[in-house]
Amino acid sequence: MIVDLSLTYSNGMKDVSLEQRYTLEEQGWNAKMLHIYSHAGTHLDAPVHFGIEGPFVNEIPVENFIGKAWLLKLSDMEPKSLIQVKHLGILKTRISPGDSLVIQTGWSKRIDQPEYRNALPRISEELAIWLAEAKIKMLGVEPPSVADVNNLEEVSLIHRILLAAGVIIIEGLTNLDALSKEYFTLIALPLKIENGDGAPARVIGIED
Repeated sequence: MIVDLSLTYSNGMKDVSLEQRYTLEEQGWNAKMLHIYSHAGTHLDAPVHFGIEGPFVNEIPVENFIGKAWLLKLSDMEPKSLIQVKHLGILKTRISPGDSLVIQTGWSKRIDQPEYRNALPRISEELAIWLAEAKIKMLGVEPPSVADVNNLEEVSLIHRILLAAGVIIIEGLTNLDALSKEYFTLIALPLKIENGDGAPARVIGIED
């Protein structure tokens, strides 16, 4: 089974504008002009996003965007709560170097609410360090960030810990409740943007 884990870009989304550029009636074809913030919707972060030395999004080896992932179900997390190492439960003993982790909080269902951005559950410093030391390949979350976007110190710290360790951060996931297995293949392909600090991505989960 293949599950689409990506948000749909639309004019109602923050930092997205889709303008009709050509029409079938006037030019003979339909086409839109896309204005999309590099970290809008479902997207990946590259190290330069927070000043970490490392590859731009277009320089990250494409094989790094594909791998086996564990699904951590935390749908009962409260707004503004910290996700800690203890929440990993049995996965703490199952995760191996090169594995990826996707955290299901159900947060994408709040995308039209102010708390989607302002009260998101986020990765604790303790967990960020653990994931870095565990050599996680990709970390995927439903909120628009792995940390409090209204707290520059926190959002910088968590991103720096992960990005400095080579962890690819995927933010803005959705539809995770459609996954039925805790272990699946994760594919997250970003737009190949020159010197990109991040990029919108089409993310899917494949269950055997």
